[in-house]
Amino acid sequence: MILFHGCGGVRIHIRQYAQAATRAGWAALIIDSFEPRGWSRKLAQFLVCSGLIFRGRRRAGDVLAALSGARSLPIVDSSRMAVAGWSHGAWAIMDLWAQPLTRRGEVRIADADRGSLGGVHGAFLAYPYVGVASASRGGRPWPRGEGLKILSVVPRRDHLASVRRHLRALASAVSAGAEVSIWSIDATHAFDEPGLDGRILTYDESLSLEAMGRFTAFLAGI
Repeated sequence: MILFHGCGGVRIHIRQYAQAATRAGWAALIIDSFEPRGWSRKLAQFLVCSGLIFRGRRRAGDVLAALSGARSLPIVDSSRMAVAGWSHGAWAIMDLWAQPLTRRGEVRIADADRGSLGGVHGAFLAYPYVGVASASRGGRPWPRGEGLKILSVVPRRDHLASVRRHLRALASAVSAGAEVSIWSIDATHAFDEPGLDGRILTYDESLSLEAMGRFTAFLAGI
């Protein structure tokens, strides 16, 4: 299980999900897309969360590279892998699956044409960003999707996208042959991140616990 954080960086809830995955018998790898680039949380919030830099298609290269690196680890069963993303991280995952990966340089990876999504059987997508610049925004089918199980968490009070927009974007995966399950909840974006108590972003402890349970059950079904 490879986990990709939101635009706020690696927060406590990402580590909690990783711990849940390991308790379920999975190796869990958290990919920090910011610190190795020398980006602080403040910078990321200002430039990445605003969409000025490092959009989903650019970060999709991190997902492809992480999959390649994970396959080389002795603790990883490359035939049974899964990815999970929150907000910006889910955007990156969806944008990667939306690319043909047939030419060098795609998603800023020199040998992207040699990259593989094989062995990835599950994708947990928590409140993915599906707005402007999302490759799945219009619902165009992904180049591949057969054998991929998706659980997408869709908050009905997500300020970044309506439920209808979420469904239109997820139709890209359905049209490609993926098995998509949707959990629609009365919550805000980032409802599972402790410490958020604003009007737009509000932590919901009970729904967070249920999300963790559904995440674990999802892993068991892959």
